[in-house]
Amino acid sequence: MAKRSASSARGERAARNERRTVARSKIDFSDIPELSDAQLRTMRRVGRPPIGREARQLIAIRLDPEVLHRFRAEAKRLKVGYQTLIHRVLAEHVGAQVA
Repeated sequence: MAKRSASSARGERAARNERRTVARSKIDFSDIPELSDAQLRTMRRVGRPPIGREARQLIAIRLDPEVLHRFRAEAKRLKVGYQTLIHRVLAEHVGAQVA
């Protein structure tokens, strides 16, 4: 039996995750055909790409809704992520090398 968390809400989430993991382990993947080279070339990587020599630090920051709206609009215009744009602006302000 899995160890339950002291927090009931957290414990319930952990129990749900455990059941889903067990159910997934019973899936039979043996009948899935191998991918061709052409199919592999069209696939893209899932997840965040590494940027720089070390991972960026996750923080929480509160911004005025209008400031965030303007960053998102400008990021969309430049075709970059809004967090990337915020990073560029902050790095430029402190004089750091922008990755």
